[in-house]
Amino acid sequence: MQSRISFRTLAAGLLAAGLIAHAPAWAQSVAVTSIVEHPALDAVRDGVKQALADAGYTEEKGLKWQYQTAQGNTAIAAQIARKFVGDRPDAIVAIATPSAQAVVSATKDIPVVYSAVTDPVAAQLVPSMDASGTNVTGVSDRLSLERQIDLIKQVVPEAKRVGMVYNPGEANSVVVVKALRELLAAQDMTLVEATAPRTVDVGAAARSLVGKVDVIYTNTDNNVVSAYEALVKVGIDAKVPLIASDTDSVVRGAIAAVGINYYDLGVQTGQIVARILKGEKPGAIASETSDKVELFVNPGAAQKQGVKLDEAFIKSATKVVE
Repeated sequence: MQSRISFRTLAAGLLAAGLIAHAPAWAQSVAVTSIVEHPALDAVRDGVKQALADAGYTEEKGLKWQYQTAQGNTAIAAQIARKFVGDRPDAIVAIATPSAQAVVSATKDIPVVYSAVTDPVAAQLVPSMDASGTNVTGVSDRLSLERQIDLIKQVVPEAKRVGMVYNPGEANSVVVVKALRELLAAQDMTLVEATAPRTVDVGAAARSLVGKVDVIYTNTDNNVVSAYEALVKVGIDAKVPLIASDTDSVVRGAIAAVGINYYDLGVQTGQIVARILKGEKPGAIASETSDKVELFVNPGAAQKQGVKLDEAFIKSATKVVE
């Protein structure tokens, strides 16, 4: 009898110490949500997962990973947020502003790490970019708009009227529109706006700009990026140059973009999640940005949209899309 008790005691001790293979010491759960699936946001998700794997958190070692997309619908984003809060994971990763707002509204105690949010302060996710003292931290994808205007001038030097299609319900896009309007005015340029509250509205919004603009610029608005092919068709048919801030959009038909590598942004986000899983409080971690930008250029798209690119400009690109 004594030996049996000792064995049980030893087994219990091994389980508690996490030394038995089927009971990993760091079994954790991470729930990830994004507002919609498109290449940039998918890259963020994949980068998060890679960073967690690099830190030793894998599904093979006991990590519980779940991912859901809201398919561009804010009501679904809210439903996903409520489900995740009910699941009580160790951390929730919310990709893009609408999903992040839904999750932050749904919980004040589960750690939330946002990613690919242009202005987390304006979106009321955190009070400032400093450590929030709350359950929220994350990584912003905010870009220098001055650099975006420089890109527009490099591609279309004579441009005076800049068109922009955006979703007025997306906080990050509203912030960009307001700032861009002021910056362009200071350079004797004007912003011509066309709203697309739904993905299906993007093509019509772009067509409404034909004849009114010299170039169309797109930020990382999720509706627009999701339906970028509709913009490309307008750009080609009407010979209106397209400039983007999402490098994946260049692969899909924009002429050029200076943007963040969203996979790297996801890795940066995942590294914060790993710190939280190891015991750090999200409220003690300052929000971050990325200073790694890349220039993608698509000479074929330029030709189709009636633009001749300078050879030196093409050679300066991080990637030339053939």
